[in-house]
Amino acid sequence: MADDKSSGGNAIVPVSGQGSSSISLQCPKLTDTNYTSWAILVETILRANGLWEAIDPVTGATVEDKKNYTTKAIIFQSLPEDVLLLVAKHKYAKDVWDSIKVRYLGADRVQKARLSILRSDLEKLKMKESETLDEYAGKISGIEAKFKNLGSTLEDATMVRKLLNSVPKKYMQIVASIEQYSDVDTMPFEEAVGRLKTYEERLKSHDDEDDQGHLLLTKEDWEERSRRGDFDQPGQGRGRGQGRGRGYGRGRGGRFQSNEDRKDQGWYRDKRNIKCYNCQEYGHYASECPKKETKEEEVNLIRDEDEPTLL
Repeated sequence: MADDKSSGGNAIVPVSGQGSSSISLQCPKLTDTNYTSWAILVETILRANGLWEAIDPVTGATVEDKKNYTTKAIIFQSLPEDVLLLVAKHKYAKDVWDSIKVRYLGADRVQKARLSILRSDLEKLKMKESETLDEYAGKISGIEAKFKNLGSTLEDATMVRKLLNSVPKKYMQIVASIEQYSDVDTMPFEEAVGRLKTYEERLKSHDDEDDQGHLLLTKEDWEERSRRGDFDQPGQGRGRGQGRGRGYGRGRGGRFQSNEDRKDQGWYRDKRNIKCYNCQEYGHYASECPKKETKEEEVNLIRDEDEPTLL
């Protein structure tokens, strides 16, 4: 029997080969999370040594004492001390095996249930528009870590597929490129994240340039309107929402827009800084000047008084 410390916690079991040669197989230590893999490996070792009949005897056959105790020895050296003390009372190897199975089968089922829940969580996971790529990739990596804690693994191919299939539409161009020109099944998860991050940075760069260009255009347009001095004035050229010639411009349905319509649409101008060309006062347009009618009446009156004189 080998020392557990020298084999990294695993028991080494010699298996007889042809002639005088022999090979050694490592029997893993049983833990709270590896019962399934432990049972598979121990069964394989017992079968390789011709000892499995001590666990699953032929009906009516009697197991030799040597095979029975050899089988128990192989199983015992792979058990933690607390479990060993519980099953040491059993005389036959089959009873030892069944006792361990009853003890750990419940834990194994719990582990499988947790893994099933994790797979469901991974399937439902989807990147939000407000999330960054680092945040979303961190969620996938967190599920991978939980898989490892349960003694299972989440393959890179599964993680990469999940990442590519659950990002927003703005990433579709780079996703299509990756799927077309790369082998997704062999791509490391970190590489897939890196490629998407590069594309994400390019998108941000283009968005910043577009915003800057829009601001500059707005500024130039405003300066041009300020220079002309006729923006948004009825009958004074073209402003925002105005067509050619006079008038406010057509709105929905082809009708001309009134001040109230323009105000409802959110772009009615503040007239406090508007100077009237008629009375030179601020707060209204010339077409809205309250003194316009008074001046027209005065002009008509003067004309009426001057006409007899001219005749």
